Amino acid sequence: MCLAISAKYGDVPSVDILVWSELPTGAGLGSSAAYAVCLAAALLMVCGAISCPLQEGESTARWTDEELTLINSWAFQGERVIHGNPSGVDNAVGTWGGALRYQAGKITPLKRVPTLRILLTNTKVPRSTKVLVAGVKEKILKFPAIMNPVLDSIDAISQECQSVLEEMPANPSPEYYPVLEEFFDINQHHLNVLGVGHPSLDRLCQVTSSHGLHSKLTGAGGGGCAITLLPPDTSPLAVEAAKQDLCACGFECWETKIGAPGVTLHSLSSLNTQVLHVLSQS
Repeated sequence: MCLAISAKYGDVPSVDILVWSELPTGAGLGSSAAYAVCLAAALLMVCGAISCPLQEGESTARWTDEELTLINSWAFQGERVIHGNPSGVDNAVGTWGGALRYQAGKITPLKRVPTLRILLTNTKVPRSTKVLVAGVKEKILKFPAIMNPVLDSIDAISQECQSVLEEMPANPSPEYYPVLEEFFDINQHHLNVLGVGHPSLDRLCQVTSSHGLHSKLTGAGGGGCAITLLPPDTSPLAVEAAKQDLCACGFECWETKIGAPGVTLHSLSSLNTQVLHVLSQS
């Protein structure tokens, strides 16, 4: 990427690049895309292909839509080096943030979506996306009359979920969360029917359900990670108890959010002490 950007926009200056991440690798969380997006933004900025948006006194800043489009295009090339034939979803989310709709190869950013609290859990069960995708295709070819309606239902869930998410910012009613929880449950059952579930994911859903929470797999399935919705009225004690029980199963948990901004330039003053410590040790 460095050589290609230098060839197109002028030499990239001699730089030292330190990468520090809290994202686990190989867990289906888009860690390679996050890396590619940050790397593309840094290289494009230092060679002058995009501006430095950070003004004096600001802690963070983002680039223009035109510049983000350029960052995303180069990040996609980075993903191609790593994955061969990626969908482009992960680098698009990493670039623009928020939520995106992906259908038939077309990626559309969604406007006005809420930030949702989730519990992200890594079962630590390795899986092969290629093998899982091949298994789903085999089932569809073997039982088309059974499997195609399942896929249609999953598509309908996605569309209904999009409608709910776009309604929530204008009307932040707690009544939306039980609907999203039902979508989680139905979607998870459908994914099991498709053959991308795993006993570890079933166990995870059972554990969170015992605390009144709803979960579904994320990524390719077959292990990997799952997300658990945390409505605003969720008791901190319930969250902590769920985390403890999940960790007791050998899983790893983080409390985080969906719908955060995408790639952002930070001033040193905006970084937390842990990140500053890591940077100072380099």
